[in-house]
Amino acid sequence: MTDETVPSEADAHGVPAEPAGPSMPTSQPVLLRALRWGLLATALLLVICGGIGYLIAGAPGLVGGVLGAGIAGVFFGLTIGSITFGNRFIENPNYLVLFFVIVAGGWILKFVLFIVAVLLLRNQQWLEPKILFFSLVAGVIVSLGIDAFIMLKSRIPIIGEAR
Repeated sequence: MTDETVPSEADAHGVPAEPAGPSMPTSQPVLLRALRWGLLATALLLVICGGIGYLIAGAPGLVGGVLGAGIAGVFFGLTIGSITFGNRFIENPNYLVLFFVIVAGGWILKFVLFIVAVLLLRNQQWLEPKILFFSLVAGVIVSLGIDAFIMLKSRIPIIGEAR
């Protein structure tokens, strides 16, 4: 039998199958869906919180609303991004260590960024701090809602491949 007659992996139309890339956890599509929803929610919160802030306190309220929603969106993206990035090392024998170092590093980064933001933004005349606070809280509540909704609607198998 020659190589030409050996059946290859192909679909019904005879197109050769693409080589499989690195395997990813079954949660990866769920995380990417959460990231898409988070980006949409952040865009909506920027408009809503900025608008409400402007109606309440003028330009400083607008800045506070936009900054609060933006900070919440960046932090949500950092969380999902660090988990998604950590999943890329699933083939590595030290996957669990690498994964948790990356995720914990993301949390530490968020903590440091939050402290820096608080120190830089305190006592600024061009910013309404109460609007910033409530916008940030709204962003956190929305991101928690997105996480809960995505996880409840996702179908992740609890039994994986035997290795």
